[in-house]
Parts: sequence; structure tokens; C-alpha cells
Amino acid sequence: MSATPESDDSGTFAKGDAADLADDPAVCWEANAETWTKQTRAGYDVYRDHLNTPAFLRLLPPVRGLSGLDIGCGEGNNTRAVARLGARMTALDISPTFIRHAMAKELEEPLGIDYHEGDARQLPFADAGFDFVVAFMSMMDVGDPKAALAEAARVLRPGGFFQFSILHPCFMPPTRKVLRDETGTAYAIRVADYFKVGPWVDTWWFGAVKAEDRKNVPPFRVPYTHLTLSGWLDALTAAGFTLRKLGEPTADAETARRVPEVADTQIAPIFLHFQATLDWDVYKK
Repeated sequence: MSATPESDDSGTFAKGDAADLADDPAVCWEANAETWTKQTRAGYDVYRDHLNTPAFLRLLPPVRGLSGLDIGCGEGNNTRAVARLGARMTALDISPTFIRHAMAKELEEPLGIDYHEGDARQLPFADAGFDFVVAFMSMMDVGDPKAALAEAARVLRPGGFFQFSILHPCFMPPTRKVLRDETGTAYAIRVADYFKVGPWVDTWWFGAVKAEDRKNVPPFRVPYTHLTLSGWLDALTAAGFTLRKLGEPTADAETARRVPEVADTQIAPIFLHFQATLDWDVYKK
């Protein structure tokens, strides 16, 4: 669900204050949903459309004829992409506004997707009900990633796979600065506070929102849990998963030329993709 937090004019990206009760994921995402849907469908989420989702789909195993669940589906863009690959998709989001927009799109362009409002930390589905589970940029935004990973394992059939994407914990930690030369071209990334784990709140706009327009459009407020790389791997294995593949999308030369906004991923990745299978013997313990 989450996209890429944008840098300010100085190139510094720092998380906001630690999350409090007012920053519950359900509250934040419902507040974001209307503007998010409008802007992403207008092409403002450049990293998603030109880099992150295409790379995720390339990594995805064949899904034709399989039943899948998309956790944190937002307005349904990525769910629809997986459904077009031949999967029978069910999708869930905590925001009723996102679900309303997703269902309206399903009525316009039927793909057989079954949408539900619900919480990733307590999925409203039976045990072992899906052949695979996906989560596009949502697992760090759900309030408790460890609980969400455990729920993904619970609803998977034995041998099923789980693929999800997050902000790269090594290169998108709580403090990050893009270093640019005199022409404005990025040449390095400076990172800090990698070990500051826990919930934070990001406040940002899509980069495509012009500076003059930001006076009239409130920024997104996104609850985010930063874990170290080892923290994510420990949580994944504790839930019963075995890691199979990792992906670190980077823009190729043609994409960087055509969409210069994503060229900074040639320096260091912004996103990290996990693909894991459910180890049934470990899960049953």
C-alpha cells in the first residue's frame, strides 16, 4: 500500500515522531485513502508504476488457476495486475474508502476479485485457504508486522508461497539523505539510524505534487514500522516461512532515462522484495 516517501528540498528524509494512539493504521489510511486513490490513478506514484510493481510481478511465480490473497490492497491496482495473470484473487484493506474504490473499479472492469474490509493483524479468513499471499508495500504499515506475517502463514495452504515488498531497511532507514552534484544529479545516498527500530509516522507528498499545490493538498500521514534486515528475516522464519528469493529493484538505463525520478535506484535500492514458502513442519510447532 505504501509508496516511496519523498525527500524535502534539502534531500533529507527523516521519519516523524514515534507513533501514538492517534496514528493507528486504520485512522491514518482512511484519512489518506481518497487523495491517495485520486493521485495514484492519475499516475503520481511514479516508483510504483515504473519500477516497483513491474519488478514484483517479474519475481512472482506462475499464479494462473491459483487462489491468492492480497493484504493491504489499497484501491486495488496491484490486485488487478495479479488477477490479470490468471489468479483468483481475494483482497483486503483496513480502509473502507479504499475498498469502496476497489469495488467500483471491479464493477467497471470485472476480474472476479472479492474485496473485504479488514485488518492484516487479524485476517477474516479460514486457515489454509489460499495457494499464495501477496502484499505490495503494506507489511511495514500495518502496525504490527510480526502479527501480520503470522496471519499470512495461517491462511496459506501447506507449500504455499508468500511474496511481499517493503521499503529497503538498509537504504531507507529512519534518516536518509540523497547527495547530489551541482547539476542536481544524485551520486550517493547517506543513511543513518538503521538500528532505530519501532513505529514511526512519515508525513509526505508524492513528488509529482507541485510545490504550489501542496498548500491545498494535505500530506499523507503514514504509520510505518522500521525493522532491521535481520529483524524482518527473524520475523519471517518465526512465522514458519522459508526464504526462497530476494529482489532489489533498480532502474535500468532506459527506465532511468525515460523516468529520471527513479534513477536514484541505480545508486542503492529503495525497495526490498521477499519470496518465501510456508514450512508446514515448522509452522505446526
